[in-house]
Amino acid sequence: MMKAAIVGFGNIGHAVYEALGTCGDLHLAGIVSNSLEPGSLKDVPVVRKIHDLDSVDVAILCAPSRLVPGMAAELLKQGICTVDSYDIHSSIYEVHEQLDAAAKAGHCASIMAAGWDPGTDSVVRALFEAMAPRGLTYTNFGPGMSMGHTVVVKAIPGVKNALSMTIPLGTGLHRRMVYVELQDGASFEQVSNAIKNDAYFVHDETHVVAVPSVDALKDMGHGVNMERKGVSGITQNQRMGFTMSINNPALTGQILVASARAVTKQQPGCYTLIEIPPIHLLEGDRESLIRRLV
Repeated sequence: MMKAAIVGFGNIGHAVYEALGTCGDLHLAGIVSNSLEPGSLKDVPVVRKIHDLDSVDVAILCAPSRLVPGMAAELLKQGICTVDSYDIHSSIYEVHEQLDAAAKAGHCASIMAAGWDPGTDSVVRALFEAMAPRGLTYTNFGPGMSMGHTVVVKAIPGVKNALSMTIPLGTGLHRRMVYVELQDGASFEQVSNAIKNDAYFVHDETHVVAVPSVDALKDMGHGVNMERKGVSGITQNQRMGFTMSINNPALTGQILVASARAVTKQQPGCYTLIEIPPIHLLEGDRESLIRRLV
């Protein structure tokens, strides 16, 4: 029975907590959080530092993406495996290399960018390319709430609360609709400019709207429609698609739990989901899984 710790207890941390409750092969050793009070959860210890827990095999990092590289590197160097849902696509390879060095130094493993995109959608894209090596894949997100983008906006000075919605425009293009509840005295113009110039938003069409209450708009639903048109061998016009409509935190939390199961089976180093054998993500013995799924 592997022992896992949840580090951070926002929407994702809570979803991981729920998903772990359905597992037969992962034990929740405790939650590391500055927002939860010790003793606030009857069934699990709540601590301020991971070393306040007796023993941890893997830390499931549920912190904002910009905090993940430093947090993961520190734990890996101490020999604690990590999994995370880092979602800044443009820097994934660089963070991968950083965590790879830290994991090898600590003789443990890390699975990074293990959400649904990047994450399981990355695996689907890889399978599409295996089926049709030449061609184009379009990934259309939403409509739905982007948790990563929302967290970024909430951290901008002057923002009391925020919601970032992703609206698909087709062919992989998206519009960002950002709804902000401002703090008293905050400048909407300054907040709007800061959002539009942030790396999370600068490459997309972004609209910022001030609202009296963000909570009145919030919906955790999201989804993706992925399409590929390509060539298998010399046969053209091969078409394939993948569609899902999901609760964003619940699916991310479930993938993190599956990754926690897989990470201790890897050699020291850092991995993304396309580098992990799918069978390692699943609960159960190898023979039963092969008989049932192949």
